[in-house]
Amino acid sequence: MPRHDRLTVWNSMLDTGLVPLFYQGDVDVCRSLLQACADGGATVVEFTNRGDRAWQVFSELAEWADAHTPEVALGVGSIIEPATAALYISSGARFVVGPTLNAAIADTCNRRKVPYLPGCGTVTEISNAEALGCEVVKIFPAGELGGPGFIKSILGPMPWVRLLPTGGVDATEESVEKWMLAGAACLGMGSKLIRRDLVTSGRYGAIADLVRRVLGWITSARPSR
Repeated sequence: MPRHDRLTVWNSMLDTGLVPLFYQGDVDVCRSLLQACADGGATVVEFTNRGDRAWQVFSELAEWADAHTPEVALGVGSIIEPATAALYISSGARFVVGPTLNAAIADTCNRRKVPYLPGCGTVTEISNAEALGCEVVKIFPAGELGGPGFIKSILGPMPWVRLLPTGGVDATEESVEKWMLAGAACLGMGSKLIRRDLVTSGRYGAIADLVRRVLGWITSARPSR
C-alpha cells in the first residue's frame, strides 16, 4: 500500500487548499522545485506531463520524492487518455489530473484507488465527473470560464461540489481571497507560483517563501468549514 493512498491525497488537498504544478525537463531542477514546494508547506504537488520523455523524468523524480519528501503526494497532470494515466501510476503517481473529463481514465484510476481530477467547464461535466467518483473536480480554464463568480454560481444549486480552479489563479493575497471566498475547495497554481524568473535564477528559497505565503492567504481567506 503506497504511503499516499486515495483518501490521504484527497484530505491533504482539501486541508492545505493548494496544488502547485510545474514541468521541467531537467530532473535536477524538478527535484529542487519539489523540495521548495515541500519546504513551503505544500503536501500535494503536480508534475505536468509535457515534453518528450516526460514520464521518464517523472519516474526519477517520484523515486527521489519517496526518499526525500515523503510528506508530499506527487501526482501528474495534463493526462488525456488512460494508457498514459496507467504509465504514470505505475511510475509512482499518487493522483492524476486532466484538462478534460475522460470516463476511461476515471475507470483506470478507480481500479488502482488513485484520485482523478478531470478538467470541467460546465455543470453537466462536473456532475458527470462526480458520478465517476471524482471527489474534487478541476475547473479549467478557470479564468476564462468566469473566474470566482463561476465557482460561486455552481455552488448555488450544487453546494456539495468541491472545485479546484486552475488557470487564472494568481499568487497574490487579493486573488487567493477572491477564489476562496467564492467557495473554491483548493487552488491549482502553475507559473504564477512556480515563477520562471525564480526557476531560471535558481532562487528556490524564494519559491518556498511564495508557497508559504499562498498557504497562509488560503488559511486566512477560507470560510469556516
